Amino acid sequence: MEELSLEERKVEEEDWDQDDDGSVSSIDVGAQLGNGGLILVLFETPTGFALFGYDGIKLLRPNALKDVWGEFVMEFMLQYQPVWLKDFQAFEGKASALNFDTGVSEQLAGMIRKCICPGQTLAVGKPEYVTIIESDLGIKCLWNAEVMELMWGLNNLKEHLVPDGKSELSKEDCLPMCEGMKFTLNKYGFGDLKPEMVTRSIIEATGLLYETDYNVRKYGESMRYACKHLKETSGINAEDWDLLKLATAIMMLCYPNGEHKLVGNLPELFGDDYSKLVDDAPKYKGIFRKFSCLRAYAEMVRSRRIRSKAARSLDSLVTAAERIYDEAQQALMHAQPGVIKQE
Repeated sequence: MEELSLEERKVEEEDWDQDDDGSVSSIDVGAQLGNGGLILVLFETPTGFALFGYDGIKLLRPNALKDVWGEFVMEFMLQYQPVWLKDFQAFEGKASALNFDTGVSEQLAGMIRKCICPGQTLAVGKPEYVTIIESDLGIKCLWNAEVMELMWGLNNLKEHLVPDGKSELSKEDCLPMCEGMKFTLNKYGFGDLKPEMVTRSIIEATGLLYETDYNVRKYGESMRYACKHLKETSGINAEDWDLLKLATAIMMLCYPNGEHKLVGNLPELFGDDYSKLVDDAPKYKGIFRKFSCLRAYAEMVRSRRIRSKAARSLDSLVTAAERIYDEAQQALMHAQPGVIKQE
């Protein structure tokens, strides 16, 4: 599974957006969070607390609840530095470091003050932490569903992020299935999967499906401006086309001499519009950025091919997990028949 860095994503999306003045500005969002949108994240570990830097603008994007987890599925994704560790400290009596009775301990307060910038937002993993920290330290805090997706990601890869990451978290702190993962499972017909059935392999397979969807969807909003040009220049109504069909049409216009092989039977795919695309190609010269179109098309085709294989793999993993779960329930029933009957 390949993941683009933040910089690469921005370049691609800006390339597609060259004529689109309806894009959402990150400047206002950055001002809302302070520090240009870069936030500090307080992450509770098995033996203490860690502080990470993170691009908080990602938490406020329209699809954040679907997307945040996608950067934390597998270890190799950390090479793109979705977060960066700023401090980690172990705490004796960790429970007393942050609670309503004692407030914020001197050690934790010093740790936070050392790392936080003026006006910067601190993301926290529990709603009560917002009240305690804002009251004791006067630091603006953020807790919401999107932050919990980030906390899931940190927890998922904690053994690669913090020194005590291989230690076990308490059961209530473990998040085997985040909301972003549920979105993908529901989309592909696995919405009934119980959280206790989730395995590392299921997380990774679901992450691969998410990535294939993202590699198509990420171009959607910025690519739709092409529909306007097709309508105005060639009289083609492409509003109902799927993104791959739209990308194929743009490739025909960018490379009218067949410099790159395109997938599918194009006359059949476009019908009466095929001849318009061929004849009108010269009219589109300079409208689209050819390299961006080529990269987007190649990535979308690759993702479509991987998706069916990934879905089959996930189906096998879920079937195996359900079988193991059912066998465990049967064993429990036989071991404790009295308890089961009372239930």
